[in-house]
Amino acid sequence: MLSETAEKALEFYGGKELWQNSKMLEVYVSTTGLAFTLKRRPIFEHAKIVMEVDKPFVKLTPIGKNKNITGVLDGNDVWLEDENGKIIARREDVRKYFPNGRRFFYWDDMDMTYFANYAFWNYFTFPNLLMNEKIVWNEKEPGFLEAIFPDSLPTHSKFQEFKIDMLTGKLLQHNYTVDVFGSWAHVANVVTEHKEENGIKYPSRRIVSPKIMNKILKKPVMIDITVHSFKLSN
Repeated sequence: MLSETAEKALEFYGGKELWQNSKMLEVYVSTTGLAFTLKRRPIFEHAKIVMEVDKPFVKLTPIGKNKNITGVLDGNDVWLEDENGKIIARREDVRKYFPNGRRFFYWDDMDMTYFANYAFWNYFTFPNLLMNEKIVWNEKEPGFLEAIFPDSLPTHSKFQEFKIDMLTGKLLQHNYTVDVFGSWAHVANVVTEHKEENGIKYPSRRIVSPKIMNKILKKPVMIDITVHSFKLSN
């Protein structure tokens, strides 16, 4: 049974029926931030993301400097596709390679495919995650949800927190540890703007910043996310 906070959030983002009947989600997104610099990665500029709502299967184009290369996530496996859909590189069970070794200093296209695709899938399908029976949801207090993720779902960390505005149901803040960076990487993902497209509300701007205890540092900005388009389909 969904908690009062979860029910409120689902209602704000379109309702149970909308998310249960939606199969695909297409998003265009741009990002900047120190995280890209640290891992020697190009930023995303109006990148196209196509994902399945019910499972972590995500395609992001372009994943790197080559505008024709798509990074694909399927659970814990990743691969790269050329403009014709041909697989040109593949890596399985990629989580085990993070965060040490050369990944401490830089990420290649498949590393970024894993991180970006699972992160975006978690962010953008959040309303549907509230109904995912694999995730244990606890309402610590009204407007404050704790989620315990299973190992089978690629995500930032096992334990995460979601702060919801109880008056509206909109997501305000998402706290987690970015385990693929390191166990020290505690952050707050703060939603600063919402938009509406085709009658569906969605977080259109997020700022991800370091978090020490309960204090959010204004600088450095680790990731700045802007969503340009958000379309659910059957």
